[in-house]
Amino acid sequence: MSQAEITIEDQRAEALLSVSPSADYSTGGEDQDSKNVLIALDHISKTYKMGEFEIHALRGISLQIHKGEFVAIMGTSGSGKSTTMNILGCLDKPSKGSYFLDNEDVSKLSKDQLADIRNRKIGFVFQGFNLLSRTSALENVELPMLYLGIKNPERTRRAKEALELVGLGERINNMPNQLSGGQQQRVAIARALVTQPSIILADEPTGNLDSRTSVEVMEVFQFLNNERGITIALVTHETDIAQYAKRMVVFKDGKIKRDQLVKVRRSAKLELEQMPPIDFEEDDE
Repeated sequence: MSQAEITIEDQRAEALLSVSPSADYSTGGEDQDSKNVLIALDHISKTYKMGEFEIHALRGISLQIHKGEFVAIMGTSGSGKSTTMNILGCLDKPSKGSYFLDNEDVSKLSKDQLADIRNRKIGFVFQGFNLLSRTSALENVELPMLYLGIKNPERTRRAKEALELVGLGERINNMPNQLSGGQQQRVAIARALVTQPSIILADEPTGNLDSRTSVEVMEVFQFLNNERGITIALVTHETDIAQYAKRMVVFKDGKIKRDQLVKVRRSAKLELEQMPPIDFEEDDE
């Protein structure tokens, strides 16, 4: 992407956002309840060594995410957003700084301890769905609970509830190849929910979907956030997708360039109601 294109993208984002003058979202702000802080990154730096060279992916960022927030994380390639997501998901450790999740400093934990945190407190949704192809929707959703030692009756109950929550209660026995892309992503969202995590991390969840299906998936995320109070952090490079969130954090050159509330938030439910019905006969042609 050229510098001119980046500037245009930044201008588009700024036009859709407004800064809250009473709150500093990168540090929590005095008006934020400190007891409600779910995630706190404190002067996080991440440096990768490439032979004799050092790549500074993150340069001392500080960020707070409160319980019940829906945050979109944006930035161009190399901006630091993916590195931040990996640290938030306990998939990587910072070189410097501290990361607190539910008031626990996880930045110094061992690999096994980080794996335990991921299993218990973090739900992941990826661009590629990552479903087991020869396993039903129900069994795919049950999978994370196997690692937690949850017994079969409880696994089945939770998996069914999660699939019903994302609108797939009648498709629990379908295999992934019997589901559309949007339905497969709903299965992935249900799978992220069943461990009752503290936060769902979604990495480009609409990247493989068409426009209408993207709106359908964002409706699920908005429902989970608005109606169930589930905390969501979503990585996306698309400004229009970020508009479904409540807050946008924009990265550039390993630093947070902007941290702002979304001024005009899109409603996926309303947009779907206004869309024309799908013409299946036309699709078959």
